Amino acid sequence: MPNPRLASRYAKSLLDLAKEQNNVEAVLSDIKTIQNALENSREFQMFLQSPLVKGDKKVAIINAIFADKISPLSAAFLALVVKKGRETELSEIASAFIAQYQELNNIQTVHITTAYPLDAATLEVLSARIKQSLGNDNVIYKTIIDPSILGGFKLQVGDKYFDMSISRDLTDIKNQFTKNVFVADI
Repeated sequence: MPNPRLASRYAKSLLDLAKEQNNVEAVLSDIKTIQNALENSREFQMFLQSPLVKGDKKVAIINAIFADKISPLSAAFLALVVKKGRETELSEIASAFIAQYQELNNIQTVHITTAYPLDAATLEVLSARIKQSLGNDNVIYKTIIDPSILGGFKLQVGDKYFDMSISRDLTDIKNQFTKNVFVADI
């Protein structure tokens, strides 16, 4: 069961410790490596969730997997998470760490949903408009391809959502025909 409060606390403590040691960028890279392993390996996820494997065995295997890939601080953090029995929350902790890092560095994530992949020129024009609108040059773009929107795009920046898709336009037109706005309701 997701526990965002717990994930946020662990992520904040790791970020604070990384800031103390001037090691934030290395820890960010380590967290992305761990998150990538969690996303791409079902076996690794099942291993972490298994109640049959004892904590010390999990720490030994995690150290063997990430031996020369992560910093000692990240390895110690992973050992602590396993010792506390929170290894099932590791993916959520990693996401919370990345979100807190982005907030610390004023980096905004923009989700762009289109029906077809955007070409470089269109993405550059859209990027320039978004940066100008936000007043921020630190923007990360996540593109999503969804053929069901038919055309146009959907844009999400934080809690703001802009739907400029053809599917939304068609739904609006359908709603206008369903309810005749020219006939008064009595």
